[in-house]
Amino acid sequence: MVVKVPQTLADMLDNNAWKYPDETAFVWEDRRVTHAQHHERASKLANALLRLGLRRQDRVGILSQNSLEFQEVYSACEISGYICATVNWRLAVPEMVYIVNDGSPKVLVFDVEYADAIVELRPQLTSVEHFVCIGGKGAPGLEFAIDYEEFIASGESAGVPFRPLADDIAFLIYTSGTTGRPKGVMLGQGGQVAAAEILGSDQRNCPADRLLIMMPLFHIGAKIIQLAQHWRAGAVVVQRGFDPQAIVECIEKERITVTHMAPTMIQTLLESPALDAADLSSLRLIVYAAAPMPLPVLKKGLEKLGPVFQHQFGQTEGIGTTLLAHQHRPGGTDRDREILTSVGQPSPRVNVRIVDDNGVDLPTGGVGEILLTSPGVMKGYWNNTAATIETLRDGWVHTGDIGKLDDEGYLYLVDRKKDMIISGGENIYSREVEEAVVTHDGVSEVAVIGVPDEKYGEAVMAVVVRKPGTEVGAEELIAHCRTLIASYKKPRHVKFVEEIVKLPSGKVDKVRLRKLYS
Repeated sequence: MVVKVPQTLADMLDNNAWKYPDETAFVWEDRRVTHAQHHERASKLANALLRLGLRRQDRVGILSQNSLEFQEVYSACEISGYICATVNWRLAVPEMVYIVNDGSPKVLVFDVEYADAIVELRPQLTSVEHFVCIGGKGAPGLEFAIDYEEFIASGESAGVPFRPLADDIAFLIYTSGTTGRPKGVMLGQGGQVAAAEILGSDQRNCPADRLLIMMPLFHIGAKIIQLAQHWRAGAVVVQRGFDPQAIVECIEKERITVTHMAPTMIQTLLESPALDAADLSSLRLIVYAAAPMPLPVLKKGLEKLGPVFQHQFGQTEGIGTTLLAHQHRPGGTDRDREILTSVGQPSPRVNVRIVDDNGVDLPTGGVGEILLTSPGVMKGYWNNTAATIETLRDGWVHTGDIGKLDDEGYLYLVDRKKDMIISGGENIYSREVEEAVVTHDGVSEVAVIGVPDEKYGEAVMAVVVRKPGTEVGAEELIAHCRTLIASYKKPRHVKFVEEIVKLPSGKVDKVRLRKLYS
């Protein structure tokens, strides 16, 4: 027998089932599944799909919250070369219809929780020939759907007679649609193996690690961190969603070592009464993404949980940079604190460039568009050649983010291209204003947008969530900002809200904010 370095996600699944057959692959509620058991279930599901007529690179849609079944659908596609096409369950039915029809799956697997949505959208779907329902056996109105467990039981553990190629598409994951219609990002088998290895290296994953996932699996963030864990055959504990008390209890009970959250989740966790009484000593790493961590939240987190925080920056289209846990030193030197305002340095095998509007590389410190490349970048956008050509040029992903690099390779985000505010002819970067506002003791969270202004073209608006028990007002916040940034950058308007709208990834939904408040 020859032991080979995995070239595809199927190789990863095979290796884990062979080398670690009795070790835990997944924990879901009261179920514990070994790598060998998971491999067998995935193989039987792949075979059942074959019996419905699917062939390599056919699509399998999935509409579900986090579950063990979601992971099985992913793995069945990985092991066979089918393409797993995820559907965001938070979308409205017309948005779901667009995504499913665009991806054109032959089979759509759905959780019974979304039965009403499936019944409504079913007549509008143009490609789906078979529906498979998780947890809905015997449910009235779902006679058209195959029961998930019966479907798996119909398959054979031998799997399928074909194997995926490294160049095959593994996943079709749709962007949030912040710049128009959501785009289906094509992520390749070989690319995702490389991304798992790169991320696993940054996270120092090993077989003894226990990863907790509560971010949505239809998004690349949760999926790629699961792959990074399984690159080294560690256990993955799956939670349906984010509930602070349940998360604390799970970390303590399962002795979780690594988890992944958006900064807003971390802030909520730190405010949970359950945190202080729990033993979370097993936790060595909290990976946060989607947005930088506000310094007050980071300091509180380090005080309560220790040096466990690590920031990763990237996109569905490709991974990027990492600010490692040991680089989080708010009490260090001025340089340490400056580094904390960055999103870290390029991860292994990742290259970063900063270019001007003509694509010319800028010198150190120059502000321009961030370009990324690595073995894990996307293959392009599904059914969208024009957007692929615009975003992916010569292997470089044009991120649409504005940033700069310092002389040690630390990357600093300045803004999204489309989030830059032009007021009175001056360019104002929303992140710079946000950093000024959030330093006020009465501010829990802030998002800054541009709104129409008759005199200046655009004016700066700060959408603010107050800390509980505080009564900070607009004039006080504006005066506070004037002491930290140029007067023309300060907010002209302040809107206080209970919650800031966000995308499923945890990023602030600035498109929606502009619609709400413009």
